[in-house]
Amino acid sequence: MKLDLATLGNDLYTGKRSVPVVPQRRRFYIVSAVVMVVAVLGLLTQGLNLGLEFRGGSEFRVAASSVPGDYEQVARNAVGAAEDERGVNVTRVGTDTVRVQTERLSDTDSQDVRLGLAKAFGVAESEVSGTFIGPSWGASVSGQALRALVIFLVAVAILMSVYFRNWKMAAAALIALAHDMIITVGIYAWTGFEVSPATMIGFLTVLGYSLYDTVVVFDKVRENTSEAFANGRMSFGQAANLAVNQTMVRSINTTVIGLLPITAVLAVGAVFLGPGVLLDLSLVLFVGILVGAYSSIFIATPLLVSLSGRDQRVVELEKRAARSQARRAKNLAATEGSGSGATVSEDASGEPVVVGAGGPAASEGEGATLTGRAVHKYAQSPSTNAGPRNQPRRTPKSKR
Repeated sequence: MKLDLATLGNDLYTGKRSVPVVPQRRRFYIVSAVVMVVAVLGLLTQGLNLGLEFRGGSEFRVAASSVPGDYEQVARNAVGAAEDERGVNVTRVGTDTVRVQTERLSDTDSQDVRLGLAKAFGVAESEVSGTFIGPSWGASVSGQALRALVIFLVAVAILMSVYFRNWKMAAAALIALAHDMIITVGIYAWTGFEVSPATMIGFLTVLGYSLYDTVVVFDKVRENTSEAFANGRMSFGQAANLAVNQTMVRSINTTVIGLLPITAVLAVGAVFLGPGVLLDLSLVLFVGILVGAYSSIFIATPLLVSLSGRDQRVVELEKRAARSQARRAKNLAATEGSGSGATVSEDASGEPVVVGAGGPAASEGEGATLTGRAVHKYAQSPSTNAGPRNQPRRTPKSKR
């Protein structure tokens, strides 16, 4: 069956189809909890592969006209004479450079390593560069990164509480951000990806991207729930689930479009450039955007519904919605049994929908739903090319 994204998006928006994100939220909680436990275990058992900028040490770069296939073993043998291969990390940068990172070496040992690398790769000593980064600089970078993260989270909590006038939305968004942070860090721990200052920059960028997606969904949740409180047609959870469905295709499209250039940069960095700022930045963006898109759809809004479940207004709205839906279901059953030609389906909240009714429920308009939104004929019949939603019907020329 051919998938028409335009039709799917229209069906999700109008409520003809529905993904039960909020009703099935416990399943998504369990999946996220399991993944987070695995991530924490990786962090505790494997630890993070901190870059030289964080742990301090010495770095040597060999610029060779041709890098042998066994360059890693060649470099380790050359360094081993001076340091007995303790804490040696050998990587290839680009097509003609080998990077060797070690623990802190004395000036004498550094000179010996440079001579050994130059001899092993058959280059002049001037082609081997050496740098040293002290641990105090790495500690300063770590402290500044943590400070930036704390300031970011505090600002997010304040701004979201003021914008939405609901601290529960801010709490749900922060929990979703923590979910993204734990899983992303866990992936880095299990895979051994190096954590560099560029990784930290990308990490903060990812949190902002995830937050942006969550705010878009929450804005629709606020709109739907305000309407539900006004007319009592839907419960809080049903209105929130409809909001998730209405923004789902947009979130998926935004994520895919964002990942395409990042994937290209990641592939170029991994194949041609090797370790460096470009690879570190693209890697964390790729991992974080995927995790952030998942949390925006399947974690943030369900958490908001769970946090709001005991509010008095929400409980009363659920009772009003249940009475309204029972009354409408009774009317629909009577309409269906009257032989009026009406057909019945369900909308995003599981409520019955009358299509083409000529009985009592038709007074609310063709395709009326319990959400208060009319299902346009385009949504009722995907094969009909009726144009955009809410477009007026065109009268055939033969009937004018």
